[in-house]
Amino acid sequence: MHAFTYDGLPARVVFGLGAIDRLPGEVERLGAERALVLSTPEQRETAEDVASRLGGRAAGVFDQARMHVPVAVAKAAREEARRLGADACVAVGGGSTIGLGKAIALEFGLPVIAVPTTYAGSEMTPIWGLTEDGIKKTGRDARVLPRAVVYDPALTVTLPPRVSAASGMNAIAHCVEALYAEDRNPIISMIAEEGIRALGRSLPGIVRDPADLEARSDAFYGSWLAGTALGAVGMALHHKLCHTLGGSFDLPHAETHTIVIPHATAYNRAAAPEAMARIATALGAADAAEGLFDLAVALGAPTRLADLGMAEADLDRAAEIATRNPYYNPRPIDRDGIRALLDDAWHGRRPTSGG
Repeated sequence: MHAFTYDGLPARVVFGLGAIDRLPGEVERLGAERALVLSTPEQRETAEDVASRLGGRAAGVFDQARMHVPVAVAKAAREEARRLGADACVAVGGGSTIGLGKAIALEFGLPVIAVPTTYAGSEMTPIWGLTEDGIKKTGRDARVLPRAVVYDPALTVTLPPRVSAASGMNAIAHCVEALYAEDRNPIISMIAEEGIRALGRSLPGIVRDPADLEARSDAFYGSWLAGTALGAVGMALHHKLCHTLGGSFDLPHAETHTIVIPHATAYNRAAAPEAMARIATALGAADAAEGLFDLAVALGAPTRLADLGMAEADLDRAAEIATRNPYYNPRPIDRDGIRALLDDAWHGRRPTSGG
């Protein structure tokens, strides 16, 4: 076993059907009196329901959260929090909304309570991201880690099967990269493998029957583990590529992760054999990269960057951006290899065990 350092992050998780009923108590536990509820425009109704549950402890609703947290949106949310005298934020939604809560916490130090409605995993991490002028910048700061996370599977039932599939594949990608992270450790590797296993078995059930609360609960469990892994160790090539494609080309976050992860896994196949074996075992597949691709196909999830609206002519620029200041990766980063990886992802080719 390689040497490691394990630094556990503080976490308070309220999990289960009906957990949303405990949200007012969580706000009170923080000593907050004026919580600003955050959401996307599409989830305004859910945010208003949450605000009504908080009663006099709700300062208002800000429903302009957007993918990749544009700096302009973050500034507007911070101004609204200041105007309303908010002393906490309740982020209701996926990574976009939780990311917006983190942007407010980064500037003002307001505590965040996350109420996830997707399987993004951002709620368990101290990682923030902001996009400006087509470049997504990320960082880690303990101030942005949500003080509590309320997981209620019932809140995910309206998430369409295709969106559920992509969100779950995004969570799996966090687990995959945790298994070959530079600072990996046995505890997080165990968590990551179990996260892949839980998501791999639950996502097909959600696609078959979106109202299956047992499958939804299992997927939330997997996404909790995925977020824990993402927050505890560094990520690698896959996340660098997805930050590039999202921040510079405005591609949708979860779908981009879904498409890229089989190809990033194939790129690292020979350099991280132990991780590959654990991924394959968790998926019940013979090969990690092929298993990830086949799961995406089985879920009806997207497999081609071309289908997300990315132009083939932009692949060269994407490869160039992604190879600047690269993250750690078990296999050395080279531009030609990344360009080939992106070409496979753009066409949606199935990675083969000989690749």
